[in-house]
Amino acid sequence: MSDENYQSLDEETLFLVSQTFKALADPTRIRILHLLFNQEMSVSNIAQQLDLNQSNVSHQLRFLKNLRLVKYRRDGKTIYYSQDDEHVMKILQQSIDHATHH
Repeated sequence: MSDENYQSLDEETLFLVSQTFKALADPTRIRILHLLFNQEMSVSNIAQQLDLNQSNVSHQLRFLKNLRLVKYRRDGKTIYYSQDDEHVMKILQQSIDHATHH
C-alpha cells in the first residue's frame, strides 16, 4: 500500500479492534467461542462441557456479548448463546489453524 492511500484508523475503531483481540487473548473465552462455533448452548451446557463453573462462564459470556461476539435467545428460563460475528470466528479459526500447522 502506498503512503498516499493510507488512511489512519479513528479512535473508536482502534478501541474496538483492541477489545476484540483482548477477547481472543483469554483461553477461557477462546474455549467458549470455539464451542459455540457451530452450535447454540446454554450456560450450564457450556460450563459442563468445558468443566467450568457457571459463574465464570456467565462472566465471560457477558464480556463476549458486550463486544457482540456472541448473541443469546431466551427459551423459558433458559438462555442459549451462539456466535454472533463470523469475522471474528474466521480470525479464531485461522489462529487455531496457524497454531496447529506443523
